Amino acid sequence: MDLVALLDVVDEPVLAALFGLLTGVVFGVAAQRSQFCLRAATVEFARGRLGPRVAVWLLAFSTAVIWVQGAALLDLFEVGEARMMAVAGSWSGAIIGGLMFGAGMVLARGCSGRLLVLAATGNLRSVVSGLIFAVVAQMSLHGWLAPLRGWLAGLWVTPGGANVNLLTALGLPDAAGLVLGMAIAALAFVLVRRNGLGLSTMVFASGVGFAVALGWVLTYSLAQVAFEPMAVTSATFSGPSANTLMFFLTENPVLDFDIGLVPGVFLGALLAAAWGRELKFQGFEGEGQMRRSMTGAALMGFGAMLAGGCAIGAGVTGGSIFVATAWLALFCMWVGAGVTDWLVDQGGVGQRVPA
Repeated sequence: MDLVALLDVVDEPVLAALFGLLTGVVFGVAAQRSQFCLRAATVEFARGRLGPRVAVWLLAFSTAVIWVQGAALLDLFEVGEARMMAVAGSWSGAIIGGLMFGAGMVLARGCSGRLLVLAATGNLRSVVSGLIFAVVAQMSLHGWLAPLRGWLAGLWVTPGGANVNLLTALGLPDAAGLVLGMAIAALAFVLVRRNGLGLSTMVFASGVGFAVALGWVLTYSLAQVAFEPMAVTSATFSGPSANTLMFFLTENPVLDFDIGLVPGVFLGALLAAAWGRELKFQGFEGEGQMRRSMTGAALMGFGAMLAGGCAIGAGVTGGSIFVATAWLALFCMWVGAGVTDWLVDQGGVGQRVPA
């Protein structure tokens, strides 16, 4: 993608923010219309069902893998230049942070990305939880919680100052990622048919994965021609939520991809909800629900920064380029969510609540 002519009329930071906005709008529309949600998928799975939420998640994840790995094979994107691949990863952070995030998203009834989408539809519970998530994420990145995060992350890190590419570590060819993505997509289609999901749900679920690939390709293309160093990244909501919060609180804010991403998701979800006539104000149903949601949001904020990404950032974006710590974090999110659902919502042994 040749962006030189475009950079003659648009500054690099502005173009990066516009790319983030575009990626966010695509993600927001697709996530809202497909009801994409890792929390819903993990709860469904924990209760012994391979239902529509699992099907939607697998379809989105596999689509991201297929698009991203296909782009890499076509030289539209270089995995090694991705920000999360070029820096050291944390095994301990992925485990502890993933478990915390998984527990938090069950308590808050949505991961950070889902909270942002719901907030755009008028869900005031998600607005409050999302703000708490962003504040705690910022505290974990640069504030009071940063030393604790750094200590936990430093307990067990990847060697050589870079993360681990699972495909390379296993000695697999470059095309293996694409093949695996197709295999997961085949499983997703089986579940789609079994659960009777419509064509529109399939298209929009696939759109979530496409948005992830779009972000990777756009930021990589910009980084190749930009005068200043540009991060090669895509959809994630831990760092961008914290950065967007500080953008409106600092005197001299700086535009980048992250700053465009969060408003883009909100805008896309808002437009999709308005089109589907699903805009509706909703609040907390009681004090207990408020405490639960606030606790979950705080756990997600710290857990995401410790794990190196949220359910989207690590779970889909990092997973699509086979970052080893991202796959570990994703697994731990599933475990943390399943255990929390069993303990809190199913009541433990002998008190199973229907899904």
